[in-house]
Amino acid sequence: MNEPGRRIEVVSDQDVVRVRQQVRTLAVAVKLSLVDQTKIVTAASELARNTLVYGGGGWVEVEPADNGRRKGIRIVFSDQGPGIADLDLAFTDGYTTGGGLGLGLSGARRLVDEFDIVTAVGEGTTITVTKWCR
Repeated sequence: MNEPGRRIEVVSDQDVVRVRQQVRTLAVAVKLSLVDQTKIVTAASELARNTLVYGGGGWVEVEPADNGRRKGIRIVFSDQGPGIADLDLAFTDGYTTGGGLGLGLSGARRLVDEFDIVTAVGEGTTITVTKWCR
């Protein structure tokens, strides 16, 4: 398994599984509650799958977070795919370009404490999420 803070290349379904496993391991290590572990693993799974399916593959970096008051986990998802043309539409529950339930981005955003997205058409997308210990 990769060490926390190291990149996981995401080019196959197996890589999405590896991302989930690494997120779970670090979530336990930083002492997230079981509920918060489940939330961050679920968000990571959705976003890693989006990196693969919509971004054409990319990388994920999983690292511990510490803001001086609390500890947590930060995950960065990045691809050099087509980017997201309409973010407002992409965050609308039920909207999908892939035939799924359309809860990926909006659902992931609700599961984490911090969610930042940078995207440009033709250049790709980078999403950074953080979940803090309560």
